[in-house]
Amino acid sequence: MKGAERVSSGSAEDLSPGARHVVDRQGLDALIGALAGDGYRVIGPRLRDSVIAYEEIVGVADLPAGWTDVQEAGTYRLERRADDALFGYAVGPHSWKRYLHPAQLSLWRAERVGGEMKLADPEPEPARFAFIGVRSCDLHAIRIQDRVLTGGPFVDPHYRDRRRGAFIVAVNCSEAGGTCFCVSMGTGPRADQGFDLALTEIGADRFVVATGSEEGGRLLARLPGRPASPADIEGADAVVARTAASMGREMQTDGLPALLLGNLDHPRWEEVAGRCLTCGNCTMVCPTCFCTSVEDSSDLSGLAAERTRRWDSCFTMDFSYIHGGSVRASPKSRYRQWMTHKLATWWEQFDSSGCVGCGRCITWCPVGIDITEEARAIRQHPQPEQREAA
Repeated sequence: MKGAERVSSGSAEDLSPGARHVVDRQGLDALIGALAGDGYRVIGPRLRDSVIAYEEIVGVADLPAGWTDVQEAGTYRLERRADDALFGYAVGPHSWKRYLHPAQLSLWRAERVGGEMKLADPEPEPARFAFIGVRSCDLHAIRIQDRVLTGGPFVDPHYRDRRRGAFIVAVNCSEAGGTCFCVSMGTGPRADQGFDLALTEIGADRFVVATGSEEGGRLLARLPGRPASPADIEGADAVVARTAASMGREMQTDGLPALLLGNLDHPRWEEVAGRCLTCGNCTMVCPTCFCTSVEDSSDLSGLAAERTRRWDSCFTMDFSYIHGGSVRASPKSRYRQWMTHKLATWWEQFDSSGCVGCGRCITWCPVGIDITEEARAIRQHPQPEQREAA
């Protein structure tokens, strides 16, 4: 922006939730700096190990300018774009879950000091997170984990403490990945709630910023920018509409829970089991999977012991182990458990689907198993005794 456009965004009163302003890259850089200055640990997208991952950033220079991702079943690669867009990609292998619900967490540690066992000092209070570039599908995933981990009578205090006070800067998608199907799941590509600020990249140096909270409005008021014009808003809406029309996949959700639960002995489960490696990649990259195991360990000297929580997966044999063996010993039963829980019984537990259509499970499956194709195969050829109900 030039000349008269370089003005303050306005007072906090001017930027109540729903207001839209325009900032440039300098304004976005100021946003990241302001969050860091306010004591947030700022996490955003950056290039690492040939993927776009969410890691700590200090400014716009850390963002993946001019890069996009090409995703298909079992395939992910980065390519240069024809422009220098900062957010011209879909999603990488990791979600924000790795910060809010970490893969490994020390629950307690005890050490023998002299003749006594003493508990080590608890972990310090986690830093407040500021997330930059949260896609709508991942916003819905965070809301699902909020409901699962803090919405019932048994609250996960570790998740609660990390989630509390998090500042979220969403990004409306300008590119649909080859495995995205958020439109089918009603979770994108436009961020509709759960954010403090939401960006739409409408040019090489322009972002329409919508406020989603009073705190977001107060921060935006501190940044250089100007009110969004009707043309700016129209341009932002066009970006989202174009993305919605170019989804790489589709999931037909009408009657899906009843369809899956009515076809638990469908031959398709055996067919997919012949391809599935039961590696658990799909559960590791899924932004809503929340299963964990607890392990106790001690050092060789016997002077220290620790209890650790780590991510687990319904694809492992031990996950369903009880006295006498595993409840789900076959690959068929484990894949069926994962898919029917995600798309069917999750509704019974949490009143929503457990899938947000991000497509990560398709992209990062080593053999390219596609959850949308598996659901479609059962719908197209239901068991004869289930045809009328399906």
